[in-house]
Amino acid sequence: MQLPQIQRIPLKAIIDNDKCTACGICVPACPQEAIKINIIAEIDKDKCTGCGICVQECPNEAITLGKF
Repeated sequence: MQLPQIQRIPLKAIIDNDKCTACGICVPACPQEAIKINIIAEIDKDKCTGCGICVQECPNEAITLGKF
């Protein structure tokens, strides 16, 4: 019996600007250094690997993972 192949959908972090308070907790949490704060958090989509650590760390639930 052969299992079907699973196609992975690449996900990236997405910031909800209405929820982001620029607290900065996500910045040191990101192992790829893909987040910086410029009034609000900004994601460098080229560096983001979609690991989701920032999603777990954000106290305001302002970060989600989505298709980009």
